[in-house]
Amino acid sequence: MNKDLIDDRFGRFREIPLSLGQMGHEVTGLCLSYARRKTGWIKDDRVSWKSINASSLKLPGVLLYMLEALKLSRRSDVIWACSDSFYGVIGCLAGRLCKKPVVFDIYDNFGEFYIGRLPFLKQLYHWAIRHSDAITCLSKSFARFVQGEYGRSEMVYPIEFAVRNDLFKSLDKQDCRNLLKLPRHVPIIGTAGGLYKIREANLLIEAFMELKHKYPDLQLALAGPRDPDFFIPNEPRIHDLGILRFEKVPYFWNSLDVAVICYADDNFGEYCFPQKTREIMACDIPLIAARVGSLKELLKDHPDWLYTPSNSKSLSEAIEKRLSDPSTGYQRPPTWFDLARTLEDIMKQLHKN
Repeated sequence: MNKDLIDDRFGRFREIPLSLGQMGHEVTGLCLSYARRKTGWIKDDRVSWKSINASSLKLPGVLLYMLEALKLSRRSDVIWACSDSFYGVIGCLAGRLCKKPVVFDIYDNFGEFYIGRLPFLKQLYHWAIRHSDAITCLSKSFARFVQGEYGRSEMVYPIEFAVRNDLFKSLDKQDCRNLLKLPRHVPIIGTAGGLYKIREANLLIEAFMELKHKYPDLQLALAGPRDPDFFIPNEPRIHDLGILRFEKVPYFWNSLDVAVICYADDNFGEYCFPQKTREIMACDIPLIAARVGSLKELLKDHPDWLYTPSNSKSLSEAIEKRLSDPSTGYQRPPTWFDLARTLEDIMKQLHKN
């Protein structure tokens, strides 16, 4: 998400350990940075992080990281191995050597990553999935995939993304538009996050261009990183806000009349669980999402809130319906504290055994 765990104090790997620490557990984290950053011990509330730089040669820093992982594992009760397949393998190896239970967090389809396809590392990744004591995944659909693809029938748990409820909540729409310099008293649709072709973010622009003549006041707002060749037409009713600071994202969602979650019907779309889904729901903004994977499952009771991927006409029709029926009635989105409770239960079960 273009954020750093320690410098930006952001993300799943920061928030869940932080919640565990606030629940009274002693939590220690180990990070390896591929860029030059502050090293050594860093305190984040009740969590102690140790940061190591990989160095320009990479290998010395990686070896130092592995040695430190062994030292920390010896004095741990349970290991939560996160980030990608490489760190899952290290965590599982450390757990086997130190006879400590390991929970491997697979928050994305690591098998499709470049490092996950390399010979030997691919085999090690598969080994780590089979030999970790438990697996946590970011979606129910991906948990089922892990169980089927890797023959892992037990101890596979979905732990989806959550939101910070101190940031993501319902705010005054006009105040948010003033802050972001968006027009007032007109309908605005939009999305924030990666504006990438593989996510079909271009489909939202196509749908807007189809609707703009029928709805002369309709506006489109976009925010987030994008492909270098991602094309945004020179249209005064399209507002490109660039990359927003994380603290401003709640203002963006609250400024919209309809928020759109774009994904393609591919492996990525099938198994992901977009964090923005929870953010939009926490802000109580009407949403539309691609009919894929966990999004289709989450919104199965509201088929009108889904559109067919790769079909701008389907998206434009869904937008029209949501503009005329902006009902929400979402269930309360889970907080990071809720997800930490789930992980705590898994870890207690492993520690007992």
